[in-house]
Amino acid sequence: MKYILMMNAMTAGSLYGGASGWQKKDILAHIAFMKSLTQSLVESGELVSTEGLALPDQARIVRAGKDGAPIKDGVFPESKEFLAGFWIVDVDSLERAFQIAARASAAPGPGGVPLNMPIEVRQVMSGPPEELL
Repeated sequence: MKYILMMNAMTAGSLYGGASGWQKKDILAHIAFMKSLTQSLVESGELVSTEGLALPDQARIVRAGKDGAPIKDGVFPESKEFLAGFWIVDVDSLERAFQIAARASAAPGPGGVPLNMPIEVRQVMSGPPEELL
């Protein structure tokens, strides 16, 4: 089954600088951890896709106007929590998805201390649930 593992950061400053002031060596250690995690998922055949996302100060909310034209709203840099990136994995069980999420959650932060970031796990659906068809 496929699952999306969504890495949520508590504030824009909690990753790579900002108010928390990460040192370069801590940023490099964090990036090395993420690359290692991704490589291990590639090697196990469990990785479908992974991407990091831009910080909230670059995000916009878009809705369709009455004539269908896009109406843009934002920037929202003061967001308390935001989606920092994601992995889509294809694993044999939900428990395995939880194991990967826990590993990602423990990525090192300043001083090498695990961040214990929240990782939301959701099944990727290929269509509506059977019971709705």
